[in-house]
Amino acid sequence: MRAEISVSSIMTKNLIALTRSDDLERAELLFKRYKIRHMPVVSGETIIGMLSYTDLMRISYAETSSVKEDRLETVVYNNFTIEQVMQKDVVTISANTPIKEAAKILAEREFHALPVVEDGTLVGIVTTTDLLKYFIKQF
Repeated sequence: MRAEISVSSIMTKNLIALTRSDDLERAELLFKRYKIRHMPVVSGETIIGMLSYTDLMRISYAETSSVKEDRLETVVYNNFTIEQVMQKDVVTISANTPIKEAAKILAEREFHALPVVEDGTLVGIVTTTDLLKYFIKQF
């Protein structure tokens, strides 16, 4: 395993992203359609936040006490915006960040995804799944 290999070789480049004007129903649809767990929230090509499927589940469970299950998602999602639910303090890395450093950040900060940014523009995302696939290939 070579630690100097950069995340550009393993990152996902074809990104599914949200904007602050998207709603949470659309977010859930995209999570399920593309079988992903993290989406950057962008303004143009600049990342302004991250939304995880866990973030959606967290608000759904918090609001379940008085709502019938068949109406749950619509009622809950209508009470929140993307901007209210997304993580705003996003840690980013560059495309030339070594894989080892990205893995260290994910492990130490207990993140599962890191947006990759070059010159202020979102160019990719590295997830724990990307890292696991890379490590599996090494053995």
